[in-house]
Amino acid sequence: MAEAILIPISFFLVVFAICYLYFSTRNKERLALIEKGVDASIFFKSKDDGELSTWKIVLINFAVLLMSIGIAIFLGSSMVNGLGLDEEIAFPGTIFLMAGVGLMVGFFITKRFEKKG
Repeated sequence: MAEAILIPISFFLVVFAICYLYFSTRNKERLALIEKGVDASIFFKSKDDGELSTWKIVLINFAVLLMSIGIAIFLGSSMVNGLGLDEEIAFPGTIFLMAGVGLMVGFFITKRFEKKG
C-alpha cells in the first residue's frame, strides 16, 4: 500500500525539483546580466528572424518518426505474411530500422529548412 502512495509523491517531487531548478537558475542568470548592465534581449527571439521555432522542428521530426514506424509495422506484417519470417524477428527489426531512417530523414529536412532561413 505504501508503494502506491510513494510513486505519485516521488514523481511530483521530481517534477517540482526540475521546475524549481530551471526557474531559479534562469532568474539568477537574468539578475547577473542586469547587474552587469548587459541587454537582456538575448532571451527573446524576434518574430522576423526567419528561423524555425524549436516546436516546429520537434513536430517535424516527431511526425517523420511516427510515419516511419507506421511504415515499419506495415513492412513487418508483409514480411511475416509474404516471406514467412517469424514475428519476433520481422517486427522489431523493421521498426528499429525504419525509426532510424525516419530520424535521419527528419534531421535532413530540418537542416534544409534551417539553410533556407
